[in-house]
Amino acid sequence: MPTLPELLHSLQTLQNDPLAHAGTNIVISRGNPQARILLVGEAPGPQEDKIGKPFVGPAGQMLDKVLQAGGFDPEQDVYIINSVFRMPPGEAGKNFRKPNDAEIDFYRPFVFSFIEICQPLIILLTGNVASQSVLGKTGITSLRGQWFQVQGHWTMPIFHPSYLLRNPSKAPGSPKSLMWTDIQEVKRKFDSLQ
Repeated sequence: MPTLPELLHSLQTLQNDPLAHAGTNIVISRGNPQARILLVGEAPGPQEDKIGKPFVGPAGQMLDKVLQAGGFDPEQDVYIINSVFRMPPGEAGKNFRKPNDAEIDFYRPFVFSFIEICQPLIILLTGNVASQSVLGKTGITSLRGQWFQVQGHWTMPIFHPSYLLRNPSKAPGSPKSLMWTDIQEVKRKFDSLQ
């Protein structure tokens, strides 16, 4: 098994990367590699591609608020990685698109290497791409809030923060309300595992 520096180096020097000519930067991680929570995102967007770190745009600001609401420091208590480490090229007037199955499959071994190296207490999967990468399942509205075991790690799919931005209502049963319930359950589980 590689060390974290070896894994990061192998990602930065990938051969046969299906998205090698897409985007500007390979976008790997941010936060604390020793954190007990590993959060798996989807793929970089334009701001992440420009800066080279995941979740640094509006969705990242929303993610930080969600984590803080659960009592977690986004820089100390969480290590954030992507499921796909380059921004897919644009389509139909957009400057990027959702990763396809082949791209998710290509990067999956790297995601599982992060899990093996970091040995988190809890893995959070933001959205369908992360759920497909780690669980092999999609359908975030039915998966979210449920616990799964992945290689002995408690794993929960949650809404992607960009979904919360598109659905700002805080009414009962709204995505924001459900996310609040999910992050409270994550905190309960986290505290019980300490």
